[in-house]
Amino acid sequence: MYDQIMDSLQAFGRIIWGPPTWTLLALVGIVLSVRMNFFQVTRFTTYFKETLGKLFVKKDPNAEPMEGDITPFQAFTTAMAATMGVGNLVGSTTAIMFGGPGAIFWMWIIGFLGITTKFAEIGLAIHYRETNDKGMIIGGPMKYIERGLGWKWLAVIFCIAGSLAAFGIGNLVQANNVAGALERAFNIPLWVSGVGLMVVVGSVILGGVKRVGQVAEKAVPTAAILMIIGCLLVIFQNIADVPAAFGMIFRGAFNPQGIAGGVVGATIATAIRYGLMRGIFSNEAGLGSAPIAHAAAVTDHPVKQGFWGAMEVVLDTHVVCTFVALAVLTSGAWLHTDAYGEAVAPMVAFMYAFSSSFIGETVGNGLASIAILLFALTTMLGWSFYGEKCLEYLVGSKTNIIYRLIFIPVLFVGAFNLVPVWAISDILNAMMAITNVIGVLALSGVIANITKSYFRGEKYVPYDEDPDYYKNYGK
Repeated sequence: MYDQIMDSLQAFGRIIWGPPTWTLLALVGIVLSVRMNFFQVTRFTTYFKETLGKLFVKKDPNAEPMEGDITPFQAFTTAMAATMGVGNLVGSTTAIMFGGPGAIFWMWIIGFLGITTKFAEIGLAIHYRETNDKGMIIGGPMKYIERGLGWKWLAVIFCIAGSLAAFGIGNLVQANNVAGALERAFNIPLWVSGVGLMVVVGSVILGGVKRVGQVAEKAVPTAAILMIIGCLLVIFQNIADVPAAFGMIFRGAFNPQGIAGGVVGATIATAIRYGLMRGIFSNEAGLGSAPIAHAAAVTDHPVKQGFWGAMEVVLDTHVVCTFVALAVLTSGAWLHTDAYGEAVAPMVAFMYAFSSSFIGETVGNGLASIAILLFALTTMLGWSFYGEKCLEYLVGSKTNIIYRLIFIPVLFVGAFNLVPVWAISDILNAMMAITNVIGVLALSGVIANITKSYFRGEKYVPYDEDPDYYKNYGK
């Protein structure tokens, strides 16, 4: 019975992540790229200067207060907290092992298109956001789908999927990988990790979005820097193999070969599917999750916050995931097998990339497990907020504390082996992505007009002042 359920879930996952979904995601990215003159390239210097370039610029103490609950950087790091997680580490490794090295190429492609997609969905989230009955900001796909298109039914589907997906992608998956990594590196019992996660995550999320933002702005940069340093140590040791690794990525994109679970001679469709699934799992462009965090940012223009979303994808997919992929490929970790000659789990393969380097097994496993812990913790924080806001849209803000109280003990359950979680998470993620990008595609004209207006130096007109201003812009 269990095997039949797993086979059914995986079969449905292959269907829902099949060519129609690829086509829809690619279409949205292409349409947005064309309508905004390939923003990801032509405006790169602009969104870099307006995001990372401003982190070291002293703030004006006399600036007028703006609407929002958290700072733009806290919104960015809260979104990055959910974005930079196990999807970067284990997810990238999974893509290589099951889709072959070429899956990384397709992660780059979906990331390139995703820069504009994420910019657009975050801009729309700011434009259509509202204040709830407690005076807190609520926004995201549910609001721009409902307010911008009047399709409340589609917004409801998104929120049902989002409120449930948070327990998969942002809870069970993360907890399971953390507990497994800590057990492997330090022999910490699974139940101890489960209790520890409940205490740490619970102490933060019970404080609400402001506390999550405060923790995220410190934890995310630290986790990313440690991860990059660790990967660089592995890459430098195997520097002579870097050209070959890039060769495998580019050749494998059109002639893939996956090895895990006996999958040899994988098809191009498999490489694309795993590249897209793990790419979206990693950078969340088009998924509709990050706009929920960004909607709470203190900002006076949708485009300004959208810049942060664009930079998220660059850092996540084109920097961190690339470093992880090179570490896994140059170390040969993706070909690692157990004592019986069977392919190991992706988490074990990722840890092997570190433990097989000159830093040694003890230090390598320790560093890899700490990286998994930090990335997973930040992801849990971000996704608890996403799921809470999705449920709030469905039944009201009175359920916020209830959602948090349910989210916390589920972390303990996730510490134990839960094989079906990845398959279920992929299905729920696909449901979120499909409903979200339909809304983004339908509103592509609005965000394109808002962007044109911004670069022309025109004053921003909020939705509540004139709902149809940007729909009729230029007519």
